[in-house]
Amino acid sequence: MAMVTQEKLLEVQGLQTYFFTDEGISKAVDGIDFSIYRGETLGLVGESGCGKSMTSLSIMQLLSRPGRTVGGQILFKNEDLLTKSEEQMRRIRGKEISMIFQEPMTSLNPVYTVGEQVAEVFRLHENLGRKEAWAKAVELLRMVGIPSPEERAHQEPFRLSGGMRQRVMIAMAMACQPDLLIADEPTTALDVTVQSQILDLMKQLQQRMGMSIILITHDLGVVAETCDRVAVLYAGQIVEYASVDSIFDNPKHPYTQGLLQSLPRIDEDQDELLAIPGTVPSPYDLPSGCRFAPRCAFRKDICSTAQPELLKNSDEESVRCWMYDENWSGSDASGQPHISNQEGSKVI
Repeated sequence: MAMVTQEKLLEVQGLQTYFFTDEGISKAVDGIDFSIYRGETLGLVGESGCGKSMTSLSIMQLLSRPGRTVGGQILFKNEDLLTKSEEQMRRIRGKEISMIFQEPMTSLNPVYTVGEQVAEVFRLHENLGRKEAWAKAVELLRMVGIPSPEERAHQEPFRLSGGMRQRVMIAMAMACQPDLLIADEPTTALDVTVQSQILDLMKQLQQRMGMSIILITHDLGVVAETCDRVAVLYAGQIVEYASVDSIFDNPKHPYTQGLLQSLPRIDEDQDELLAIPGTVPSPYDLPSGCRFAPRCAFRKDICSTAQPELLKNSDEESVRCWMYDENWSGSDASGQPHISNQEGSKVI
């Protein structure tokens, strides 16, 4: 893990990002709270459609109409990004906060060489001339492990493999040594060997530059290897927030438990993988109570009528579930969470 300090770099408070369409209001992100410290890697996990990418686009202020942020704060270095003008955000993007997008083939411009696209970052944010920016671009391509960088810099993206295109995206994101890197599914569609190389590269660059990383993924194996803390998202809300060890050793929310139970295990004979029944609700038509209740094996009557609050403890852990009260205190010797109700305590 990277060296983490106790200085908060980013703090998201009550973030709400909605899409206003003819079909109604889509609550893509609905009251999210989390923070990230300098040098830390925070994982945002959950099924497709839970709000992970919308959270990152909200931080970068790259939302397209009809979406907009309608509530909350995004405090970066104690300044609210939601109060910044577009010109101010352009100066922040790429220099202080960078992002690796999900699909490098669609994120890179197909008609410009990769060297030109990396050099443009230096010309924009560091006011370098063409020759100096090109030299730094080639050196950066070499740093991220692209073979023959002088030759590759003159090639268009379609001439490169998927792994090399992803390295180009990382080079562009790292150009100005940002304080925060947001990586949205950085290993999607890459084979296992290349995935490992990309993740190792990100960790090396993090240790060298001391930056923080928000890693957006649905791959819990990647989370276990790379993250310090994890925020589990479901239907636009955080349902559990804890250290990576706590998430894997003692998952508290039924949704987190379901995600972990769906993973294949090499130490057990499994005839079939366990799956969470049902699907993520539409952001246009969310349940009136707990958003996970229709899929939860432990739901009670209150779960269908009232939405639980995100409860926090002294260890900076949080859980959003009616089976806990404000005094929830972790787990018993079996490693399973205590679940409190009016009749006493029971264990999932």
